[in-house]
Amino acid sequence: MSRTGRCVCGTISYEVEADPIVVALCHCDDCQRQSGAAFSTNLLFPKDAVTVAGTPTVFHTTGTGTGEDRERSFCGTCGSVLFTQLAEQPGVTIVKAGTLDDRTGFAPAVEVWTDSAQEWVAAIESGRPTYPQDLPAG
Repeated sequence: MSRTGRCVCGTISYEVEADPIVVALCHCDDCQRQSGAAFSTNLLFPKDAVTVAGTPTVFHTTGTGTGEDRERSFCGTCGSVLFTQLAEQPGVTIVKAGTLDDRTGFAPAVEVWTDSAQEWVAAIESGRPTYPQDLPAG
């Protein structure tokens, strides 16, 4: 199924030709800061399924716990955060759920970095698997 998305101003758009590998809520400090919220809703897709129109601005951070590179892509015009690439998962592109044109039907399957979750979020009982830090390998 084809899905499309864009930044707020429309300078950067994208199309995804795959179903998500997983939908995850991330409570890490970087996701809280980049989203301006208590967590980020992330859809993980095969990298080769994501086609981007326009040239996002890229900012690099270092992953907490892993020390690996994080490539965070956003619109240099409006500032919308669009994608994250993890050095340890080179075949995966993380798409920020709020940038999809149609955001329905993507219920999170897991929550990661729950050790960093805001206490009022951690108290919500979802029944989803939770991981104190990142997803387990494999």
